[in-house]
Amino acid sequence: MSAELETRRFNVTEYYRMAEAGVLTPDDRVELIEGEIIKMSPIGSPHAACVARLARLLQSVAREKVIVWIQNPVRLDEFSEPVPDLALLKPRKDYYAARHPTPADALLVIEVADTSLLKDRNIKIPLYARACIVETWLVNLPKEMIEVYSDLHNGKYRKCRKFKRSEVVESPGVQGLSLKVNEILG
Repeated sequence: MSAELETRRFNVTEYYRMAEAGVLTPDDRVELIEGEIIKMSPIGSPHAACVARLARLLQSVAREKVIVWIQNPVRLDEFSEPVPDLALLKPRKDYYAARHPTPADALLVIEVADTSLLKDRNIKIPLYARACIVETWLVNLPKEMIEVYSDLHNGKYRKCRKFKRSEVVESPGVQGLSLKVNEILG
């Protein structure tokens, strides 16, 4: 006789109720991925510095054209609300105060990965593709490269371009966005 474990998926509403009830506290670094509450990796100094550099670079390039969303949630669907390191969003006067952004609002999502590399590449990048986010970058700190995922088709990215130090990352989807890899990595 075999035993089957039955899992319970949470939706976004239940996830927020847990926070309101104190089950999840502000100190809990978690995100909702496909109905599961997932612990986020601690942020090390190289990761934090890279996010700060990217935020500064994106703010200077973006100007008034987009909102640079830093380590804030993006609601993908009823069961997933990940917290990417950065996202470029369509501008809104309320800065998304009325609701979290959705895939239709996201022009680009960026994950910075050191200890979270496998989770980001194997779970979050495909999750963003299934949600129809047209472009995702993975800043691969251990390999010192930027992976640019684009050309969305049937919920999968068909292209992954890799940019190394001394190269320039050009966004296929965000017009005018190009950054030097050396500036991103420091």
